[in-house]
Amino acid sequence: MNQAPSHIVALVIALLTTPLFHLQAAEPLRLAVFRADVTPPLGSPLCGGLVKPTEAVSDPLQALGVVLLSEDKPIVLCAVDYCEIRGADHVHWREVLAKAAGTSPERVAVHALHQHNVPLADSVAQQLLPEIPIIDTKAAERTLTSVAASLEAALKHPQPVTHFTTGQAQVHQVASNRRVMGPDGKVIGVRTSATKDVKLREAPEGTIDPMLKTISFWNENQKLAALHYYATHPMSYYGDGVVSSDFVGIAREQRTVEESVPHIFFTGCGGNVTAGKYNDGSKENRARLADRIHSAMVQSEQQPKRAKLDHWQWHVKPVLFNADPNFSEQRMLQLIGNPATSNSVRIGAAMRVAFIRQCAAGVPIPFTSLHLNDDVCLLHLPGEAFIEYQLFAQQQFSSGFVATASYGDGGPGYIPLEHSFVEGGYEPTWAFAAPDSEKLMRQTITDLLQKP
Repeated sequence: MNQAPSHIVALVIALLTTPLFHLQAAEPLRLAVFRADVTPPLGSPLCGGLVKPTEAVSDPLQALGVVLLSEDKPIVLCAVDYCEIRGADHVHWREVLAKAAGTSPERVAVHALHQHNVPLADSVAQQLLPEIPIIDTKAAERTLTSVAASLEAALKHPQPVTHFTTGQAQVHQVASNRRVMGPDGKVIGVRTSATKDVKLREAPEGTIDPMLKTISFWNENQKLAALHYYATHPMSYYGDGVVSSDFVGIAREQRTVEESVPHIFFTGCGGNVTAGKYNDGSKENRARLADRIHSAMVQSEQQPKRAKLDHWQWHVKPVLFNADPNFSEQRMLQLIGNPATSNSVRIGAAMRVAFIRQCAAGVPIPFTSLHLNDDVCLLHLPGEAFIEYQLFAQQQFSSGFVATASYGDGGPGYIPLEHSFVEGGYEPTWAFAAPDSEKLMRQTITDLLQKP
């Protein structure tokens, strides 16, 4: 009988006698949850200087997130009670949080919830228009440092993730499409978050996604965190200088207190969706809308689909938009420099120039997706994307479960459909990317939804 070479025999003996904990094993899946107060100081601008600055605080603002840990680089998902985080500021947030997590910026998704009695971060616009307060940059930097510190602290106590659940529930009497259409296919009215016009409130809901979706992470039978996704502008009333996370934040905090488990909310593609049909701006409506969101959050987890979490996979697609050629930088700079022009127009022009320069510099916006196993996908989009993109994603991923967060990099402003520019209405006037961006959006969404 032939004998094996001595060096092979020695290797086999070494492997058999090596303790199991010395062998290379796959890194277990783990999760850390972080939370930081991002409430602005009194006197700070709100909504990019478009509304009254901070005079009081109704309820504190939060930055909430999870860090997903495996043998790959960490993944960070962060939702912030800000109106928008735009352009260079969004890049900066991702860089700072990436450093805190020990990962790379393209593995960090940062999303604003888009309330309006909250800060809006656009330091480039502020530099272009120093005489009008848009963002308190020093306070914003202190805030970001605090968020990074909370993330670093959370990483000291990660928990194993063994399972996850998915569920959904219908939200009743919250969302309605803001673009009320006439028989000629043109917009005849805009249903703002608080709509006084009775005829506009009586118009049909229009195109919305009525479902609130929830993904929860578990360590066996211990719930670690719940992520909720719903598409609407999350404002009941604003402009009074009283800081508030509004009805979605109130519902989120109520669930967190009830379960002593972190609940995190992401605003979906609510660019053309508001609560206007069901809200006339009366202050008592904030609590009613919060109750309806809270009810859907509870119901979405009553009969969840539970699965063992085997793996996750992160996808990134850097996208370079073209700025809308109908708005030249030169013309916008003229508006910025004209003190006779209204503050709102000058602020809008400064934000548009910031986006034009971002595009000209070739700075892409990362679209990302997180696949859990093979049949669940969390999709992360920039700007105020129209609801049709969220519905399109669900159609493309019809065999699985997809939850969409919009309001990532707020630089593009609204992201309508191409024909929306012909239909008229408010949103195209605050859309900074070229009208043909719809093709780019749909192709990128399709690519990110491809199963691993």
